[in-house]
Amino acid sequence: MQSASTSRVIAAGMIGNALEWYDFAVYGYFAVAIGHQFFPEADPTAQLLATFGVFALGYLMRPIGGVIVGHLGDRYGRRMALTVSIAAMAIPTFLIGLLPGYQTLGIAAPLLFTLLRMLQGLSVGGEYPSSLVFLVERAPDGRRGVAGAFAPFAGCCGILLGSAVAAGFANAMSAQALDSWGWRIPFLLGLAVGLVGVVIRRQLSDVAAVEHRQRPPIAETLRDHWRLVVQFAALSAFNAVGFYISFVYVATWLQMVDRFSAARALEINTISMVVLLPVMLAAGWITDRVGRKPLLVTATVAAIFVGVPMFLLMEHPVAVLALLGQIGLTVVVGTFIGGASPALVEAAPARVRCTAVALGYNTTLGIVGGMTPLVATWLVQRTGDELAPGFLIMAAAAVSLIAVFSLGETYRKPIGAVPLPQPG
Repeated sequence: MQSASTSRVIAAGMIGNALEWYDFAVYGYFAVAIGHQFFPEADPTAQLLATFGVFALGYLMRPIGGVIVGHLGDRYGRRMALTVSIAAMAIPTFLIGLLPGYQTLGIAAPLLFTLLRMLQGLSVGGEYPSSLVFLVERAPDGRRGVAGAFAPFAGCCGILLGSAVAAGFANAMSAQALDSWGWRIPFLLGLAVGLVGVVIRRQLSDVAAVEHRQRPPIAETLRDHWRLVVQFAALSAFNAVGFYISFVYVATWLQMVDRFSAARALEINTISMVVLLPVMLAAGWITDRVGRKPLLVTATVAAIFVGVPMFLLMEHPVAVLALLGQIGLTVVVGTFIGGASPALVEAAPARVRCTAVALGYNTTLGIVGGMTPLVATWLVQRTGDELAPGFLIMAAAAVSLIAVFSLGETYRKPIGAVPLPQPG
């Protein structure tokens, strides 16, 4: 995809996801400092739990945000939805950086902080599905797979950028300055990314016709396409569980099981995420040639067979073996994500595409994905089996495999939107 116009489309689709996951990484990195600022002085563990509780609340807002932004996309056009979603992420992110702490505002500080996180959650719920729909609809024929893979690719770039920015400030400032005010700077910088995204997106035209309708898109989706929404939710199960175990929970698991330092565990996690980037794009490219189903079946079946063995490999307290184990999971999970992204869009009717994709995807990612690290931790403690997360991956892969067979092949299916012309 080499034309200048297509490059602008990719940039417009990617930038919101990058901002979303940039915030995710920065929030996690500075969770302790945020807890000190916005929650009453108490037990440090209680502060951290409150901080992550607000984080989880933002995730629970995803399905609602998907419905709201999906409504805008299906009724007023994709560009409208994308512009609103990135503004709704950039502005609260910036305001979090400015918001005075508990010592200044008292109880209003945690309340306002929670409200801003809820607004971000609404934005997150609409951003990924809408940008995914936009990218796939605007792709030339035969390139929808690789175009769709750019949506999760951008998210991982955002995580790496957020981690790098946060680590840079942590290394450049004293611990006291960072805890007092330095953590705010990365949040303030998010506004610049958001403004660039708004400018890029407002310069693009829509390609999907906006149809006159009597019923709201959500009503039409739930009445006429509820089975498809259930299929989308099931298809997203392996995406949610696989990603959050492989790249969120594993860093903690390596410290707990292998006794790695936090720095070493994060180093292994970062290398694995760098590997994830080309894997997702390669998966999207392959599905443009052989179809979505063959690759999705391969990835889910592989996960069923290698989920536990990869954790056995990571269980060895040797960094190289742990890295190989996580890279093994990365290849399987990344292959599935890269292939599933365009399949979701292609399977949805054009009239309610943003709403249907957002509702099915966000229901699973917001609830199942948000709960996955907690469930994995509980299973390990409850059963005493350090391989329990591997069984969780196997179960999620089995659910998604059933959904893959139920949806059928879509890679040559017309999707009801005018694509950009082929280069040359």
